[in-house]
Amino acid sequence: MRLDKFLKVSRLIKRRTLAKEVADKGRITINGQQAKASSNVKDGDELTVRFGQKLVTVRVDKIQETTKKEAAADMYTIVKEEKLAEE
Repeated sequence: MRLDKFLKVSRLIKRRTLAKEVADKGRITINGQQAKASSNVKDGDELTVRFGQKLVTVRVDKIQETTKKEAAADMYTIVKEEKLAEE
C-alpha cells in the first residue's frame, strides 16, 4: 500500500493530501530510509513521522484498504514518541 494512503486509512494523518505533503518534505522515514508518498508500506515496517516538535515511531501491524475509525488504531503500534529540542 502507498505510504500516503496508509497514513490516511490508519488516521495517523487525517487527509491524504496532507500525508503527501509531509512525505514530500522529507519528514517520514520507513525503516530508516527517506520515504516518498508513493513508497510502499508492508507489515512489520517501522515508520518515523515528524509532527512539528514531535517525533513518532510506529510499527505497521496490518494493511487494510479501508477501516472504521474505531479499528484504525489496530493497524499500527506506537513504538516511541519523543519531543524534539526546540531551537
